[in-house]
Amino acid sequence: MSAHGHVDLGHTVAGWTGTALAVLGSAAAGLGICLSWAPGIWLGLGLVLVAGLATWLLHLAGWGKPSGPRPAAAWDWRVRDATARTGHENCLGCRAGGRGAAAPRPRSAELSPAADGGA
Repeated sequence: MSAHGHVDLGHTVAGWTGTALAVLGSAAAGLGICLSWAPGIWLGLGLVLVAGLATWLLHLAGWGKPSGPRPAAAWDWRVRDATARTGHENCLGCRAGGRGAAAPRPRSAELSPAADGGA
């Protein structure tokens, strides 16, 4: 058992790749600020944007994880998510990629036109 208990921390290829690129981009932008080198600032910020894009594309390719807990067999970061092809429920990244849809909202019986006879 880890120091965090028996939980799914969500370590994925998409997460590790995006984090590494974002850290490098932030460090490059910070170095550009310290050196007063404007191109370095913009290159670093560009790398941070690439990190977000790479994370999103890897998530769509199945190397991310859906929201919420996963079964223990899928906790390893090298396990690919087979449900990514159809999109994860309530996942903004999947919806932005044209996959899946938001979960249907339950309709209240008192707001339904059929409940009052359609009048």
